[in-house]
Amino acid sequence: QVQLAESGGGLVQAGGSLRLSCAVSGSIFSGNAFGWFRQAPGKQREFVAAVRRTDGATIYGDSVKGRFTISRDNAKDTVYLQLNKLKPEDTAVYYCAAKAGWMRMVVPTPGEFSSWGQGTQVTVSS
Repeated sequence: QVQLAESGGGLVQAGGSLRLSCAVSGSIFSGNAFGWFRQAPGKQREFVAAVRRTDGATIYGDSVKGRFTISRDNAKDTVYLQLNKLKPEDTAVYYCAAKAGWMRMVVPTPGEFSSWGQGTQVTVSS
């Protein structure tokens, strides 16, 4: 079982930046991939980005391409999400998630991820 703990959320003005961190602990296998999802009030959980732990391959949701960057530091067991050019519509709770086994470079669904963090709130003011 993998444990995940997000941090770095907060309140920022439109156009600003934040960096979210996800500390990973527990049973970590080389085939794991990590993802970020977000959920705004009254909306379904939305895929943001994912990265494969082995080769660092990444995939992004259409709404964040060119603005957000996911990365991982295997030595620190930490996954990052750099949020740039933030918009009010980016306001949501952001969740880190872990997927056991190989991840293909196609947009994943939340159901493919077996471990989740508690979430961190990101609020973007206009």
